[in-house]
Amino acid sequence: MIARFEELDWQPTRMGELTLRRRTEPATGELIYEVKLGDEYLMSSLFTIAEEELATLGLAATTGTDLDVLVGGLGLGYTAVTPLGDERVRSLAVIDALPAVIGWHERELLPVSTALVRDARTTLVHDDFFAVIRRPPAPGDPRYDAILLDVDHSPRHQLDPTHADLYTVDGLRALNRHLAADGVFALWSDDLPDQQFMRALGGVFARPAAHIVEFENALTGGTSSNTVYVAVSPHDGG
Repeated sequence: MIARFEELDWQPTRMGELTLRRRTEPATGELIYEVKLGDEYLMSSLFTIAEEELATLGLAATTGTDLDVLVGGLGLGYTAVTPLGDERVRSLAVIDALPAVIGWHERELLPVSTALVRDARTTLVHDDFFAVIRRPPAPGDPRYDAILLDVDHSPRHQLDPTHADLYTVDGLRALNRHLAADGVFALWSDDLPDQQFMRALGGVFARPAAHIVEFENALTGGTSSNTVYVAVSPHDGG
């Protein structure tokens, strides 16, 4: 029998203590997986709709077949595993800065881990997504048909202050260099649509949109919402 709270892993990181735990939801008996960084809750398997919609909405804006997809932020894996349900996806690279998180999935500790890591299209990469994006693509580096980002709470509320430059016009231009022609950038945010960020997005990309994703919140008994930003590269990023 699983205890009410079970700590599956604990790791010190430069951003604080990272904890993966599993608990039972009293009302339903459902197993819930939660990630904490220090005293802050990062994510819960109780709420995955918006993470899945990040991938669904991003891929819906792509065209063509044989898609190469890059995901920034692995977490519980729901954003990463969703593209594998799209038969157009040829390859899926997932970057995470925390080796412990990659290890959780390699050990198949989480509900979607097996589907994610046993799919031959998947590559898990230990790196700093933001540093990767700042670097111009080298000759032979892939240009992605979709880049899906789920790391920070929102463009204004970052887990690490070094991430802030991505959400500027210059940072978005750097990201665009990694996209193929007509490639799509999609971003998850815990906040309502941010007009300042929308202006920055529109300064670089075509057809920027902010989708509000609503979901039932069993903890509050009401409805909560997240935002998914989607925009299309107007050129090859050169």
